[in-house]
Amino acid sequence: MTPTLTPQQRQEVNQALGQAQALLNGGQVQAALALCQRILAAVPGEPHTLHMLGLIAYGAGDRMAAVAHLRQACQSPNAPAMAFSNLTEMLRQQGELAEAEQAGRAAVAREPGFPGAWNNLGIVLQEMGKLEESRACLEKVVALEPSNAEAHNNLGNTFRRLGQFDLAQRHWQQALALRPNYPETFTNLANLFNEQGEYQKARECGQRALALNPQLLDAYVNLAATENALWQHEAALDWLNRLLALAPDHPAGLAARALTLKDLERLDEALADAERAVRNRPDSAEAASALGSVLLAHGRFDEAIAAYDRALALPSTLRERLLLARAMAYQENGRSDEALRLLDELVAEFPASVPGWHTRADIVKFKADDPAIGQMEALVGPGGVQSNADRMSMHFALGKAYLDTGDSAAALRHLDQGNAMKRAITVYDPDATHRWMESLAEAFPADVLGRFPGAGAASAMPIFVLGMPRSGTTLIEQILASHSQIAGAGELKAISLLIEQAGGMPQMLSGMTAERLTAMGEDYVARLAPLAQGKPHVVDKMPANFLHAGLIHLILPNARIIHARRDPVDTCLSCYSKLFGGEQAFTYDQAELGRFYRDYQALMAHWRSVLPASHFIEVDYENVVEDIEREARRMLEFLGLDWEPACLDFHQTKRPVRTSSVNQVRQPVYKTSAGRWRKHADHLGPLLAALGIDAS
Repeated sequence: MTPTLTPQQRQEVNQALGQAQALLNGGQVQAALALCQRILAAVPGEPHTLHMLGLIAYGAGDRMAAVAHLRQACQSPNAPAMAFSNLTEMLRQQGELAEAEQAGRAAVAREPGFPGAWNNLGIVLQEMGKLEESRACLEKVVALEPSNAEAHNNLGNTFRRLGQFDLAQRHWQQALALRPNYPETFTNLANLFNEQGEYQKARECGQRALALNPQLLDAYVNLAATENALWQHEAALDWLNRLLALAPDHPAGLAARALTLKDLERLDEALADAERAVRNRPDSAEAASALGSVLLAHGRFDEAIAAYDRALALPSTLRERLLLARAMAYQENGRSDEALRLLDELVAEFPASVPGWHTRADIVKFKADDPAIGQMEALVGPGGVQSNADRMSMHFALGKAYLDTGDSAAALRHLDQGNAMKRAITVYDPDATHRWMESLAEAFPADVLGRFPGAGAASAMPIFVLGMPRSGTTLIEQILASHSQIAGAGELKAISLLIEQAGGMPQMLSGMTAERLTAMGEDYVARLAPLAQGKPHVVDKMPANFLHAGLIHLILPNARIIHARRDPVDTCLSCYSKLFGGEQAFTYDQAELGRFYRDYQALMAHWRSVLPASHFIEVDYENVVEDIEREARRMLEFLGLDWEPACLDFHQTKRPVRTSSVNQVRQPVYKTSAGRWRKHADHLGPLLAALGIDAS
């Protein structure tokens, strides 16, 4: 306990502290430290001196000692508000948010007019997800110091997390007006633009932030997020590697790199990063969440759920996102009832949760009197969600709901709005795409398959199921993966990654050798083998592999290719009704979608003419739903496998399914989706014209 000082003693202590501060300001740290220690020897527990010792330790990088000194200082009834405020920030940096909140509240109670204390408390409350309280604290700072750029920047962060994006942007712009070269504000704007799908603006702000401060670690994370959103995972990985070169144990950087490596299908490396992030910061919900996502990709469902539960138990602003991740994990693993229950709980707790409503819409079969439709309509009405990205997502969810109810006019009104918003921020050139797809066919004339004798990996493990998105690839994979000799790997990026590493198509074929083709095939098999679960065959059902069927046969001559086909208009309408997780840039305009489908048909006609029938077949979705056993037997005969009745009960097969069609393959085959476009034909004029189809 601090002894009571006489006025004379207090004056002497203050003079000594002034001398210590002067020494510290002059860079004489050791002399200042020695003087503080002499003060404490004379007056044990003197709080102002302990506070100064804490600041000295913090400046020297000894954060544990700094916190210990400040904790001791704050035990004194005479401790200054500044000591509590600095303890608040130091504890926040260590992730000890509950104690930081207590210290922050003590600081503002001691000195209600202290802006720095309100600021530090506001940031802690922000990170704990207590956003309305955070807003109130930071608004006090702005009221006390209207010209404080940092206060406007921090208040903008809280408004962003509250979903009030216009107010967030207003305060960030004010921060930049006060401090034009404020790197933290530029990286916050980058984060906002990422969320709104304005990726070019996000990239520009992130790069501006790093130009101003190359040590600003959050800017690297935001730039990586931009590249990942654009499916430029290698570019994202480069930003994260730069970050971790500066701060090897940065938990957010490790968590982000783990998720990027997962997207690159480098799952063992992803797991190592995620586990390291959790070891470094066991109190980080972000790290635990990343670990859950990576464990899920490894097929370790129970461990993934446990990681999500650990994350939910930690203070953070991630609760909505974590509840959604848990629900999606249950859905992917065939536990739809539990997934729907979790989503109902999510939207009850977060009524404006756009991801929650959007995901729920994919699972539910709506009826016309479903009250959820009105709740979703309110989110795109006056006073609803603000960001373009959220409004776009809700238009797609409502489009799906009205398709379910049979209200064509309402469905296509929402889908047209959602697709127009997505198209406005999507870079796509239909003329260039047409020329590129023609060049793929030209690069593989009939004789090219004989130019490289002996080329390619010998493995017969791969089975490719490819075609347009929404054409039945997931259904075919699920039927095949119900066979005891076949594992389903889902939509793998391996082929596109190999092509990207080799220089892109078709230019990579220039100077190609049999040895390089063989190496590519062996690389692919090495990526595929860990997903085999001990089975001799693995299905890769990435639809876009239809672009590279010729190359697939060159690098994997013993692989089998199954082309999934479906009615052109049903396929395109299904594409038009989906806001894809990845970039399907051709799907967001009816006329462009129809034109792409025609280009796809031309390319598939070419592959049909050059690939050997022994290794390439086509399966029509309509034939599968009409007679599943006949088509399943046909596919297994093509693959050289014996018949197994389990293929007819594909909807009961327990395996993760990560695709936009996950809900459909958890049900028996139904015929109502065949020819469904005709009831909506009056609203599909541009698509039908592009496809050359007369609906009359």
